[in-house]
Amino acid sequence: TGGHTTEILRLLSCLSESYSPRHYVLADSDKMSEAKIRSFEQKRAETFSKSQFTLDRIPRSREVRQSWISSVLTTLYSILYSLPLTYKRKPDLILCNGPGTCVPICISAFLLGLLRIKRTIIVYVESICRVETLSLSGKILYYFSDYFIVQWPDLKKKYPKSVYLGRIV
Repeated sequence: TGGHTTEILRLLSCLSESYSPRHYVLADSDKMSEAKIRSFEQKRAETFSKSQFTLDRIPRSREVRQSWISSVLTTLYSILYSLPLTYKRKPDLILCNGPGTCVPICISAFLLGLLRIKRTIIVYVESICRVETLSLSGKILYYFSDYFIVQWPDLKKKYPKSVYLGRIV
Protein backbone atom coordinates (compact mmCIF):
# COMPACT_ATOMS: atom_id res chain seq x y z
CA THR A 1 0.00 0.00 0.00
CA GLY A 2 1.26 3.48 -0.80
CA GLY A 3 5.05 3.43 -0.50
CA HIS A 4 5.55 -0.16 -1.61
CA THR A 5 3.35 0.41 -4.64
CA THR A 6 5.28 3.54 -5.60
CA GLU A 7 8.59 1.68 -5.29
CA ILE A 8 7.48 -1.32 -7.35
CA LEU A 9 6.06 0.92 -10.09
CA ARG A 10 9.41 2.74 -10.28
CA LEU A 11 11.09 -0.61 -10.81
CA LEU A 12 8.53 -1.65 -13.42
CA SER A 13 8.99 1.59 -15.35
CA CYS A 14 12.49 0.36 -16.27
CA LEU A 15 11.31 -2.95 -17.72
CA SER A 16 10.92 -3.58 -21.42
CA GLU A 17 7.77 -4.54 -23.26
CA SER A 18 8.78 -8.21 -23.07
CA TYR A 19 7.67 -8.25 -19.41
CA SER A 20 4.05 -8.63 -20.36
CA PRO A 21 1.48 -9.50 -19.29
CA ARG A 22 2.02 -8.24 -15.75
CA HIS A 23 -0.13 -9.63 -12.96
CA TYR A 24 -0.49 -7.42 -9.92
CA VAL A 25 -1.59 -8.91 -6.62
CA LEU A 26 -3.11 -6.59 -4.03
CA ALA A 27 -4.39 -7.10 -0.53
CA ASP A 28 -8.18 -7.12 -0.51
CA SER A 29 -8.15 -4.21 1.96
CA ASP A 30 -5.76 -2.07 -0.13
CA LYS A 31 -7.75 0.91 -1.36
CA MET A 32 -4.93 3.08 -2.77
CA SER A 33 -2.79 0.86 -4.96
CA GLU A 34 -5.29 -0.05 -7.65
CA ALA A 35 -5.64 3.56 -8.83
CA LYS A 36 -1.85 3.98 -8.90
CA ILE A 37 -1.42 0.80 -10.91
CA ARG A 38 -4.14 1.69 -13.41
CA SER A 39 -2.62 5.14 -13.91
CA PHE A 40 0.84 3.63 -14.40
CA GLU A 41 -0.47 1.07 -16.89
CA GLN A 42 -2.43 3.69 -18.81
CA LYS A 43 0.76 5.73 -19.29
CA ARG A 44 2.70 2.60 -20.17
CA ALA A 45 0.15 1.71 -22.87
CA GLU A 46 0.96 5.00 -24.61
CA THR A 47 4.51 3.71 -25.17
CA PHE A 48 3.89 -0.02 -25.45
CA SER A 49 0.69 -0.64 -27.42
CA LYS A 50 0.55 -4.37 -26.62
CA SER A 51 0.96 -3.85 -22.88
CA GLN A 52 -1.27 -6.17 -20.84
CA PHE A 53 -1.94 -6.48 -17.13
CA THR A 54 -4.34 -7.98 -14.62
CA LEU A 55 -5.23 -7.16 -11.04
CA ASP A 56 -5.95 -9.84 -8.48
CA ARG A 57 -6.79 -9.52 -4.79
CA ILE A 58 -5.97 -11.85 -1.94
CA PRO A 59 -6.71 -11.65 1.78
CA ARG A 60 -4.15 -9.53 3.62
CA SER A 61 -1.71 -11.79 5.41
CA ARG A 62 -0.95 -9.35 8.21
CA GLU A 63 -2.46 -6.03 9.22
CA VAL A 64 -0.33 -3.30 10.76
CA ARG A 65 0.06 -3.97 14.51
CA GLN A 66 -1.62 -7.37 14.23
CA SER A 67 -0.43 -9.86 16.86
CA TRP A 68 2.14 -12.46 15.83
CA ILE A 69 -0.10 -15.37 16.80
CA SER A 70 -3.08 -14.26 14.75
CA SER A 71 -0.85 -13.21 11.83
CA VAL A 72 0.36 -16.81 11.50
CA LEU A 73 -3.25 -17.90 10.95
CA THR A 74 -4.10 -15.08 8.53
CA THR A 75 -0.89 -15.74 6.57
CA LEU A 76 -1.72 -19.45 6.28
CA TYR A 77 -5.18 -18.49 5.04
CA SER A 78 -3.62 -16.12 2.48
CA ILE A 79 -1.27 -18.88 1.30
CA LEU A 80 -4.18 -21.27 0.80
CA TYR A 81 -6.04 -18.54 -1.08
CA SER A 82 -2.93 -17.76 -3.17
CA LEU A 83 -2.20 -21.31 -4.30
CA PRO A 84 -5.00 -21.50 -6.91
CA LEU A 85 -4.18 -18.00 -8.15
CA THR A 86 -0.49 -18.80 -8.53
CA TYR A 87 -1.37 -22.10 -10.22
CA LYS A 88 -3.71 -20.28 -12.62
CA ARG A 89 -1.23 -17.51 -13.52
CA LYS A 90 1.90 -19.73 -13.49
CA PRO A 91 4.27 -16.75 -13.45
CA ASP A 92 7.78 -17.00 -14.86
CA LEU A 93 8.98 -14.25 -12.53
CA ILE A 94 7.73 -12.68 -9.31
CA LEU A 95 9.13 -9.24 -8.58
CA CYS A 96 8.18 -8.04 -5.12
CA ASN A 97 9.30 -5.46 -2.64
CA GLY A 98 8.04 -6.06 0.82
CA PRO A 99 4.36 -5.74 1.58
CA GLY A 100 3.01 -8.72 3.49
CA THR A 101 0.90 -9.62 0.47
CA CYS A 102 4.01 -10.83 -1.36
CA VAL A 103 4.83 -13.53 1.21
CA PRO A 104 1.84 -15.83 0.45
CA ILE A 105 2.33 -15.41 -3.30
CA CYS A 106 6.04 -16.21 -3.11
CA ILE A 107 5.51 -19.21 -0.84
CA SER A 108 2.76 -20.46 -3.18
CA ALA A 109 5.09 -20.15 -6.16
CA PHE A 110 7.89 -21.85 -4.20
CA LEU A 111 5.52 -24.76 -3.38
CA LEU A 112 4.53 -25.11 -7.04
CA GLY A 113 8.23 -25.35 -7.86
CA LEU A 114 8.78 -28.03 -5.21
CA LEU A 115 5.89 -29.99 -6.71
CA ARG A 116 7.48 -29.56 -10.17
CA ILE A 117 4.34 -27.88 -11.49
CA LYS A 118 5.97 -24.57 -12.40
CA ARG A 119 9.39 -23.12 -11.60
CA THR A 120 9.13 -19.40 -10.87
CA ILE A 121 12.05 -17.04 -10.34
CA ILE A 122 11.46 -14.95 -7.21
CA VAL A 123 13.18 -11.57 -7.03
CA TYR A 124 12.75 -9.68 -3.79
CA VAL A 125 13.81 -6.03 -3.53
CA GLU A 126 14.00 -4.78 0.04
CA SER A 127 12.50 -1.33 0.47
CA ILE A 128 14.89 1.60 0.34
CA CYS A 129 13.73 2.65 3.81
CA ARG A 130 15.24 -0.54 5.30
CA VAL A 131 18.75 0.68 6.10
CA GLU A 132 19.91 -1.48 9.04
CA THR A 133 17.46 -4.38 9.35
CA LEU A 134 15.23 -6.34 7.02
CA SER A 135 11.47 -6.03 7.04
CA LEU A 136 9.48 -9.02 8.29
CA SER A 137 8.72 -9.95 4.67
CA GLY A 138 12.43 -9.69 3.89
CA LYS A 139 13.37 -11.90 6.84
CA ILE A 140 11.00 -14.57 5.52
CA LEU A 141 11.70 -14.27 1.80
CA TYR A 142 15.48 -14.17 2.26
CA TYR A 143 15.22 -17.98 2.35
CA PHE A 144 12.73 -18.41 -0.52
CA SER A 145 13.92 -15.90 -3.11
CA ASP A 146 16.28 -16.60 -5.99
CA TYR A 147 17.59 -13.04 -5.90
CA PHE A 148 17.43 -10.87 -2.80
CA ILE A 149 18.31 -7.26 -3.53
CA VAL A 150 19.19 -4.70 -0.86
CA GLN A 151 19.75 -0.99 -1.39
CA TRP A 152 22.21 -0.28 1.42
CA PRO A 153 25.75 -1.71 1.82
CA ASP A 154 25.28 -2.45 5.55
CA LEU A 155 22.48 -4.88 4.72
CA LYS A 156 24.73 -6.68 2.23
CA LYS A 157 27.29 -7.17 5.01
CA LYS A 158 24.65 -8.63 7.36
CA TYR A 159 22.95 -10.81 4.74
CA PRO A 160 25.58 -12.43 2.50
CA LYS A 161 23.08 -14.02 0.08
CA SER A 162 21.81 -10.54 -0.81
CA VAL A 163 22.84 -8.53 -3.84
CA TYR A 164 23.70 -4.86 -3.36
CA LEU A 165 23.04 -2.75 -6.45
CA GLY A 166 22.93 0.65 -4.81
CA ARG A 167 19.71 2.60 -4.66
CA ILE A 168 17.50 1.35 -7.45
CA VAL A 169 14.20 3.07 -6.58
